[in-house]
Amino acid sequence: MDVDARFLLCPMPVIRLSTAMAKVATGDQLTIRCTDPGALYDIPAWCRLEGHEILKAHTEPSGEIVIVVRAGR
Repeated sequence: MDVDARFLLCPMPVIRLSTAMAKVATGDQLTIRCTDPGALYDIPAWCRLEGHEILKAHTEPSGEIVIVVRAGR
């Protein structure tokens, strides 16, 4: 599942991810695309608190941030 959080500022990328996570099963993967540089810190912190796992996180040459998350509990 892809989550589009481009052009949204904190805390909206985390809120979008949280909403999407509520709809998936444990072990499912989600990819969130953001443009807010703070998402590289906010999303991993939120995942640690909620029991999810960051599989990949990188910034593309366009500046878009892509984070792949595995749903935990």
